[in-house]
Amino acid sequence: MARKTPISCDWKQGGAALKSRGAHKENKSALYKHKGKFRWQGIKVEKYKQSNGDWADIVRQTLIGNKRETCKFHLRYFEIAAGGCSSFERHKHEHVVICVRGKGKAIADKKSHILNFLDTLYISPDTPHQLRNPFKSPFGFLCIVNAKRDKPIILA
Repeated sequence: MARKTPISCDWKQGGAALKSRGAHKENKSALYKHKGKFRWQGIKVEKYKQSNGDWADIVRQTLIGNKRETCKFHLRYFEIAAGGCSSFERHKHEHVVICVRGKGKAIADKKSHILNFLDTLYISPDTPHQLRNPFKSPFGFLCIVNAKRDKPIILA
């Protein structure tokens, strides 16, 4: 049976749309080489959050989003040491979490999930969530979020 609508990509339209937005001089393509041990060249290891809270033994690296990129998302790598956790929170933006090191536990709404290598979890807007590491080795995951996002509401 023939398709009524052929599959295609309209590159001309996409190219025109990109040109009309205007390029930002600061926005340049970049490669951040992996140095091993889940560290990237030119990327700082940062505190998880600037203020203290109900989280423990977690650090963050912002791979895409701190260098004037114009993309509508940020890509971050988080690592939670054994026994650590993120804040239990909710907010209007969504997350995509991809496990890339060890394994961990995710609480999303009232469900608990064990994440193993390359397991991918979508956390919808306004869903209470927390990531934990009840295991002996580090739990590392990539997290994709909107570039423009609201502040989290910390839950008890």
